[in-house]
Amino acid sequence: MSAVIDPSQDGHASSPIGGASSRLRPLLAGTPLADGASRTLAFGPGGAVECARFEREVRALAARLPQARFAVNLCENRYRFLVALCAAAVRGQVNLLPSSRAPATVDDVLGRYPDSYCIGDLDLAPLPPRYLRMDETLDQLDGAPLAVDDAALVAIGFTSGSTGQPKPNPKTWGAFRTSTAQNLAALHDLLRADGVTEVVATVPPQHMYGMEMSVMLPLLGAIAVHAQRPFFPGDVARALADASAPPLLVTTPVHLRALVESRVELPALAGIVSATAPLPQELALEAEQRYGCEVREVFGSTETCVFARRRTAHEQAWTPLPGVRVCPQPDGTAIHAPHLPEPVALADLMEVEADGRFHLRGRAADLLEIAGKRASLGDLTRKLLAIDGVDDGAVFQLDEADAFGVRRIAALVVAPELDEARILAALRRSVDPVFLPRPLRKVAALPRNETGKLPRHALQALLHAQD
Repeated sequence: MSAVIDPSQDGHASSPIGGASSRLRPLLAGTPLADGASRTLAFGPGGAVECARFEREVRALAARLPQARFAVNLCENRYRFLVALCAAAVRGQVNLLPSSRAPATVDDVLGRYPDSYCIGDLDLAPLPPRYLRMDETLDQLDGAPLAVDDAALVAIGFTSGSTGQPKPNPKTWGAFRTSTAQNLAALHDLLRADGVTEVVATVPPQHMYGMEMSVMLPLLGAIAVHAQRPFFPGDVARALADASAPPLLVTTPVHLRALVESRVELPALAGIVSATAPLPQELALEAEQRYGCEVREVFGSTETCVFARRRTAHEQAWTPLPGVRVCPQPDGTAIHAPHLPEPVALADLMEVEADGRFHLRGRAADLLEIAGKRASLGDLTRKLLAIDGVDDGAVFQLDEADAFGVRRIAALVVAPELDEARILAALRRSVDPVFLPRPLRKVAALPRNETGKLPRHALQALLHAQD
């Protein structure tokens, strides 16, 4: 293992690996603490990885982690993300899950949690501070079966910062176990009853939806996950073909639309799960007809995890998961769930029926959700205005959708001394690539009205005048 820091230091652990406690739970569900496991945890072009080997690799990495309280998990490969997450957890370290690998985002997390290091599997540039790079071939170490305390804080997920600074959302092992049991119940009719269900996911593991559906499910259920994160339709088709039986595809509306419109041939599927943005009913129906399986949409957030489901092709109302209550408030909705220590207030406006099902009636007008990630127009505009040399600017979303069904983000900028390439390069330091405005056009002045506001139609007209 190569590292910028000394990986041989003893880590700071709140509980020993496999130590004794009445609240300890196995790292892998269905794995007796007295011996190993034989089910498959991950699969891919490199073959299958069984639970016993996974535990040996987690144990070896945990013994080499540096001394720190927090680990910023930047792994791209889903299997290595799993190994890093669990190695930190059994050492009593907390995984920090930034919304992107943008240097400014990582720097912000490191600044807020100074007793931390970064761990990843890519040659990142620029290199993050205190970066530990995992080798492709992981060491293995025998030992006692691994367990984690139910009360242990194992991860902190971050909102995108759409209303300002990204907000941390702590998750304990017990909360993950409870929410995962709900997810398994919600998906039970899409899962194999006679063996392990294989999952291919296009969403990053750092995203809470990706965390729930492609990390916690294989740890705590009879699920095996593809080690990679396919993105383009051809890559998704190849990953699905690696499965030994019809797999479950965990994806987003953007990826699902790209698959449908590409006309790529997919193997037989057990089902499709979608989240991160509203799924158009016509797209859900077309996907069901093309791939011969159910498309199930799930609803959740970083703050709440998944708490509702629906079959979008045939129903508009959402069905809460067992034990979940949705309580409308004047400024949003309060979510009550067994895995939440207290109700969580969301900005979404919901209308609840007598049987508990609900309809989503609206949300913050400037919220953006693309490829499993969130941002807001207001926050993107603030980052644009923070660039030295930018006098004025606005980021907005176009009315027209592109070939993938995504409404592109555009920007108008007043910056006499900068060219468009330099402005985009500066934005790249703090903005995830999926939210970079394209097109970005320089103008002499923005069309502000007498109150200083920017009418949407005026922005659109000025943008098209620059084409």
